[in-house]
Amino acid sequence: MNEHEKHSAGAEARRGVPGRASVPDEPLRQDALMRYLGAVAAVSAAKAARPAARAPRTDLLVRDLMAVPHPSVTADTPLPDIARALSEHGIGSLPVVDTDDRVLGVVSEADLLAVVAAQAHRPSTVRRLRDTRPAVEPGKETAEALMTSPAITVLADTAVPEAAWLVALTRLKRLPVTEADGRLVGTVERHTLLDALLQDDAAVREGVEGRVRELFPEAADTVEVTVREGVVRLRGPVAGDDAARLLAEVKGLDVVTAVIDELTVRDG
Repeated sequence: MNEHEKHSAGAEARRGVPGRASVPDEPLRQDALMRYLGAVAAVSAAKAARPAARAPRTDLLVRDLMAVPHPSVTADTPLPDIARALSEHGIGSLPVVDTDDRVLGVVSEADLLAVVAAQAHRPSTVRRLRDTRPAVEPGKETAEALMTSPAITVLADTAVPEAAWLVALTRLKRLPVTEADGRLVGTVERHTLLDALLQDDAAVREGVEGRVRELFPEAADTVEVTVREGVVRLRGPVAGDDAARLLAEVKGLDVVTAVIDELTVRDG
């Protein structure tokens, strides 16, 4: 409640208090207090009842977007097999899992490159790389020895905006997706999260037009659908009984921010 509303509530309460006593006795004081609290509650309830602008869709969860099946390697996977798996799947990193499919870490192309470069014939060039990583004994270049641990993961039931913030902060291209017990259930790509958060007016219009054709075939040729920043404008003649139902159906779509009603009732 802002200061103006507080002042108005207080004024309303004071108007209801008898003015015959300059110093009110206890019953009058209690009555004034109750009137004031009632006025405050009324203003707060009125504010809560005001329709708020509908926010963009945020109900999508990571599990709605994640890729499955989810490629991974075990802790004892040797370097050549890791490189082969990365190449086969066309990705830059893989989760490392235990026998229960719980994520132990992530191994990436960069992890492999550091080891391979250290084994190359130009030690002066790669000395700094070697110095920044734990030493890996020759012949023991497994996923467990090379991986980054603990891994940055995201829960399957995380809201997409939260996952997008995590990806943005960590600058990772993909995240392993796990259940609460750490078990790997998928992966989610950075570009997938971005696509889900961007409002695509053309896609929204296509979805609305499809719903109109499906549920109101007689109105499909007469109702014009336009969309701008998620706001749908419906224009054209429809049967009287269809107008309210059509509006309710379109307003109920998750991708729709708001609906502007320019429908007219068709005669006959």
